[in-house]
Amino acid sequence: MIFERMAGLERRIRVAVAARRATDPNPDDPFRGLYLSDEVIEALLDGGREPFAPFTETAADGRLGRLAARAQLSEVDVELLLVALAPDVDSRFEQFYGYLNDDVTRRRATIGLALRLCGLPEASPGGRSRLDPGSPLVRCGLVTVEDSERPLLSRALRVPDRVGAHLLGDDRPDPLLTDFVTLPRDPVRMPGDDRLARGIDRGVRLVYLREHPGGGAAELAAAALARAGFPALLVEAGRMTDPLAVTREALLRGAGIVVGPIDAQFTLEKLLHDEIPVIAYGSGAWEPRWTRTPPLQHDAVQVPFDVRVALWRTELDGKLASGTDPAEVTAHFVLGPTQISRAASAAAVSALADDGKVGVTHLRAGARSQNAGGLQRLARRIEPAVTWQDLVLPVQITALLQELAARAKHRDRVIDEWRMRPGGGRGRGVTALFAGDSGTGKTMSAEVIAASLGLDLYTVNLATVVDKYVGETEKNLERIFVEAAGVNGVLLFDEADAIFGKRSEVRDAHDRYANIESAYLLQRMESFDGIAVLATNLRANLDDAFTRRLDVIVDFPLPDADLRRGLWDRCLGSCVPRSSDVDLDFLAESFELAGGHIRSAAVTAAYLAAAAGHVVGMVELIGAVAREYRKLGRLVGPREFGRYFELATERLVG
Repeated sequence: MIFERMAGLERRIRVAVAARRATDPNPDDPFRGLYLSDEVIEALLDGGREPFAPFTETAADGRLGRLAARAQLSEVDVELLLVALAPDVDSRFEQFYGYLNDDVTRRRATIGLALRLCGLPEASPGGRSRLDPGSPLVRCGLVTVEDSERPLLSRALRVPDRVGAHLLGDDRPDPLLTDFVTLPRDPVRMPGDDRLARGIDRGVRLVYLREHPGGGAAELAAAALARAGFPALLVEAGRMTDPLAVTREALLRGAGIVVGPIDAQFTLEKLLHDEIPVIAYGSGAWEPRWTRTPPLQHDAVQVPFDVRVALWRTELDGKLASGTDPAEVTAHFVLGPTQISRAASAAAVSALADDGKVGVTHLRAGARSQNAGGLQRLARRIEPAVTWQDLVLPVQITALLQELAARAKHRDRVIDEWRMRPGGGRGRGVTALFAGDSGTGKTMSAEVIAASLGLDLYTVNLATVVDKYVGETEKNLERIFVEAAGVNGVLLFDEADAIFGKRSEVRDAHDRYANIESAYLLQRMESFDGIAVLATNLRANLDDAFTRRLDVIVDFPLPDADLRRGLWDRCLGSCVPRSSDVDLDFLAESFELAGGHIRSAAVTAAYLAAAAGHVVGMVELIGAVAREYRKLGRLVGPREFGRYFELATERLVG
């Protein structure tokens, strides 16, 4: 079709050239077009600038016809597009236009020439309006008007290379989009895609998806567009540099635009078009300042458990180790479809270094590889290296910790399948309070829970978050929660009583703002969708209203003698060589130390033995305990050290 239309244009140009030669006072002048002679000026004064023969209106078909329909082009628009495109399709038109422009250096059609070739007077308001900035051709990026410093009729018209390539059958994306546009894989069915597709079918051209953790907003958008009969362009909002090129590509392909995640500073206006469905997504609520057009709004909630499991199995088909069930291993990982695909690829690559089969360790490592890196700038990341067997705690405390892990593991079933979601705007998160003296195992317990779930542990010292300036504490905490929303991990807030102190009666401005911080944290913790553990040495300082909202509260007691013996044995471990005189019963009965202090003493004893060049014995252990007592500000007396008192004092002096 396009070549037939070009042939018709060529016939009109032949007529125009003949008319031009008939009025040229010196058509054989080899320097014509490079200067203006008196004869040329006289001819211009005597003759007019009438349009050439009009084109024959023919409905465009094929790619040109589909583009004309999507871009809402009139027959005149289509002909102007062909006039501008001709030199890029057939190089002879460069010479034709140079001749008709009376300037061999100007080998593209000007606005004036294009109008005349379409049978329109140069002064025609209707013709000129077809090439102004708001016209379909220019607004959609199908034609570019160049030489803005020249008079309007002398400005050259150029068709972007991507438009010409498309009309000639090339479907490769515009190179201008390489850095921020991708084409999706085959879409998968997503919950809610039918509702969005119905809206698009009925003329909705702007949709906003509020994405929740693991919601897969981009995949939901692509699935909805596919159901409505549109391919999708996935646009990374933060890197988008040329919205006009995005709109043009969507028109060429007959595609919808999926753009996100968008923030408060983004604007959607330049992407909107009557024929292009645009689906934007972000983590916040809709901002009316993004555009005046009201959107269809929808929540992109977490992808259901069965859909996630199916995606894992599809991605790892034939690669899983015997007995490895993705449903069991990845149940508590909050990932969207694209993240699952990437995690599965990472797991498969990791497995190649072993036996080639993807096991539990590979699956968990692949899932953790999808964690965003922003939280590491605000919290300390710990890769868990301990297990349930490393904990030495009372049975009832261990049972509470296992209950907490079970809540995190099975919340999809309880909250989503069994509809036990609490009201009041509460999130899907699991929150716990660990209270107890320093060294009683709070941090280690959080690490064990993270390890049992295959997650990383992120620790935040809340004492460093508190800011003396009004409102800054809330901003610091919001940054942490926002980054934590994109991470599959356990978030441990240490020194929680620094913020969650008892709300007091307001006596001055300081009290009022302290209460505001506490109230903000209460609200933010309730809406958090992750796993958060709060650790404090002073449970009595915590607000009662806050403790009522926690899922699990664990009080860590100081260990009794039996637990202390187990702690000494566990901390010394099986690899440390021990002397036959090591008396764990004496150490457990005599020294009332928490697990953290026992661990510190065991490490000190190991260093003392290594420096002396022999195994760990009571000499090193008593010396290490004496040093620990001094760190704690306790007296080294004969009541605790008994027969080892003189040895303890000697080791301290030494």
